[in-house]
Amino acid sequence: MKKVKRDFKSDFSNLEKKFEEYKKLAKENLEGWQRAKADYENLKKRSAKEFEETVKAANEQLIVDLLPVVDNFNNALKHVPEDQKEGDWIKGILFIKRQMEDILTSQNVVPIESVGKKFDPKLHEAVGRAKGKSEKSKKEKIVEEIQRGYMLNGKVVRAAKVKVS
Repeated sequence: MKKVKRDFKSDFSNLEKKFEEYKKLAKENLEGWQRAKADYENLKKRSAKEFEETVKAANEQLIVDLLPVVDNFNNALKHVPEDQKEGDWIKGILFIKRQMEDILTSQNVVPIESVGKKFDPKLHEAVGRAKGKSEKSKKEKIVEEIQRGYMLNGKVVRAAKVKVS
């Protein structure tokens, strides 16, 4: 039988090279997986935030759509004849109006106080001037509220329409 001479140094060197190649490949795969995992986590966070913002926007739109209903209750109640103000039907309407206002309050909707306050263009929309008042009044005070304004979570969702002095 013939003996085969092996070059163990060469074999070992080749194995070391292969080992380094596989080690490098494993590192690249691990880094790629870590990047993919981080991307996925960021996507989850971004998706959750977008969903939250969508719900918030839909909620805001629903509230804005309900504000004219509250206005209509207030306007209707202003025109109830004196002799009918204590009637059960009017009491029921007042209860429904209060219920609507309670729902808005529970959703952090706050009416903007206007009459007697200084005009603020961030909160108020001037729709006229009070009769007999100077055009050059430096401190424009609100003398009449035409339509109530509202804020939702500190953000104006409808400016108050007012008359100023």
